[in-house]
This record gives sequence, structure tokens and C-alpha cells, in this order.
Amino acid sequence: MRQPTSSAAAEATRVVGAARTMRVSSASAPPPGRALNEDLVFRFGPLVGVLDGATVPEGFDTGCVHGPSWYVQHLAARLGLAEAARPTATLMSNLAAAILAVRSDHGDRCDLDHPGTPSSTVCLLRDGGHHVDYLVLCDSPLVLDAGGQVSVVSDERLDVAMGELRETVAAMPAGPADRTTRFRQAVAVQRERMNRTHGYWVAAADPDAAFHAVAGTLPLRGQGAVRRAVLLSDGASAVVEQFGLLDWAGLLDVVTAEGPGGLVDRVRAAERDHPDRSRRHKPADDASVVLCEFDTGAS
Repeated sequence: MRQPTSSAAAEATRVVGAARTMRVSSASAPPPGRALNEDLVFRFGPLVGVLDGATVPEGFDTGCVHGPSWYVQHLAARLGLAEAARPTATLMSNLAAAILAVRSDHGDRCDLDHPGTPSSTVCLLRDGGHHVDYLVLCDSPLVLDAGGQVSVVSDERLDVAMGELRETVAAMPAGPADRTTRFRQAVAVQRERMNRTHGYWVAAADPDAAFHAVAGTLPLRGQGAVRRAVLLSDGASAVVEQFGLLDWAGLLDVVTAEGPGGLVDRVRAAERDHPDRSRRHKPADDASVVLCEFDTGAS
């Protein structure tokens, strides 16, 4: 773990249930003007999650008849089935089982060895009554308020890989169609690094990716107990990581006070008005937020 230094989105906020110790609310919305949301938030009993499907750049083949939305819907459903069948298994193990099951869901029409096969980040939290289990795979972070300290669980391998990728592409010879050529080269190199030991890991077609996730367990009782947790897609964490409008503690407080939809509203305002908005690789993104609050006084 790393230590942290009244719109349609708000209306999309919904309470998705309550377990023995956990109260959960969420918001998820596509960018303005786009109907399709490639994020997905879900809850199956004690398990909550955020999935962020990888957008395929226009003009690139995937070897698959399915898209990111199909993939996140099936992965969430398979995670729910795995959790129901094996509630005491590790999150890594259940995620691996879910990825393997989605392979079968594809049928025989898809080339699952294609580097562009549909994929998704994963952020999971499971209420165990006296503890919580968590799992983060790729760039959907988990923010925690535990024992009075705010911290973030993040998987930084994609950021590292992308930094190396930018250096590689910058060293490539420039051509007449420089921008288009470099973009296609960048996508090709990124695909080569997906689910590789010296690259980054994401849920796609290889169940082994689950065992490369960042995972752990924290108490819900006594010293160091988790009080609040926020699961985010990178479209929502951008308010901290890209726009710098909040720190992680401030993000937790905004989500607690204004609800998950309030944070999505702030992201949309930053995408529209922030002076550094043009530095993002896309002007707006799907944004998903899940708030989990725990009754640490329960026995």
C-alpha cells in the first residue's frame, strides 16, 4: 500500500445493499454524450467491485466479436458465481476462475490469443465480518481509511509500462504521418506488454493474471480497523491522479459527504474546465465510484 500525499451522475447514485457490517453506495456514468458505459460496478452479497473495460482505439482489430462492455458484464457475473460457489476462496483464486469461465463464454468465434482481446481492470473488496479482503489489478485504485490513516492500494505496473512505452515511441524515427504512425506503434507496443512479466497485468483471457494482482486482508475490529473504503475506476481517480484537485483523504471525505455521484460531478467539471484537461489521452472517461462504510463498533 502507498501512503497518499445535481447532475445526471448524481442521479445515477444508488444504494446497492447492506451486508452484516458494510453499507454500500455507488455511481457509474459514461462521458457526456456517450450512451455506452464500459465501466461496471456490482455487488454480490459481501463482494463489491469496480471493473473498467479497456476501450479499443478505432481501427484496431481485437480478434473478438465482443467488446469491453460485454466482457465486464460477463466477468462480473462469473465473479458472482465463483463467490457463491467458493465463499472462503481467495479473491485471486475466484478471479482466476471467473476469467477462465469467461473464456468459455466467448464460444469458438473469438481468437483469445489475439493481443487485443477484451480486457478489464479489477478492484474488489469483500466483507468477511471481522476482516476485509481486497484485490487490485491494473489502474483501478482502492482508497482506505483504516486506523485513522488514509492510504491507497494501487497497481502501478501500467504506469511504469506506459512511461517506458513513451520513451520507446519517442525514440522511433519520425515519418510523414508522424502522429498517426506513432499512435499505432504505441498501441502495438502496449499490447505486447499486456500480461507479461516485465509489463503489466489485467483481466483478459489468461487466468494467471489474477495471481499477479495486489491483494491483502485488513481488520474490521480493533486497532487498525477499516472504517471506509472507496473503489474507483481511473476515470474517477483522475480527480487526484491527473487533475490534482484533491488528495486521497479529501477524496474520501468528498465521497462520504456528497456521495459517489458528487465525486463524478467533480470529475466532469474538471474534464470541462480544468486548465490541464488537454493533457489527458482522452477528453472524458467513464467514471465509477463505490463507497463502503463499516460499523466498526459491532461485535
